[in-house]
Amino acid sequence: MPLTPLDIQNKEFSLALRGFNREEVNDFLDRLTKDYEEIIKENVQMKEQAESLEGKLEHYKKIEETLQKAIVIAQDTAEEVKRNASKEAELIRREAEKDAARIIEEARYKASRIVAEHEDLNKQAQVFKLRLRSLVEAQLAALESETWLDLMNDEKMPEEEESQEEDTA
Repeated sequence: MPLTPLDIQNKEFSLALRGFNREEVNDFLDRLTKDYEEIIKENVQMKEQAESLEGKLEHYKKIEETLQKAIVIAQDTAEEVKRNASKEAELIRREAEKDAARIIEEARYKASRIVAEHEDLNKQAQVFKLRLRSLVEAQLAALESETWLDLMNDEKMPEEEESQEEDTA
């Protein structure tokens, strides 16, 4: 069993013939007792501090473990988010390509329809132009021929005959 400060203080030595000076021994024991008490107090404080630090260390180890798990979960979540974002981006790209292809196809269809309408209008314009030319040429030919004058005379003749008949009557 270890010595206590009280054991040191109460220790008595037997007397011998030419022994040590009692006062010096008692002073030394008093000093030794005080130092020993301080060492014991420091030891107790150190043990308490060590226990406290060990508790904190355990607490920090648990926090570290929790943080490591959280980091792993965050990394997994980030990877999952990246994968989902990539999938969504791919879907959006495909949808955009489909829309673009549909729009291009509609534009081509409209353009071909417009070209067909344009060609049809050109044909109608050509037909109209030919008919108009034929009509104008026919009218020109009628003007250039003198038969129209005969027609005019024929039309005037019944009127002139009527007026002559009125004059004679």
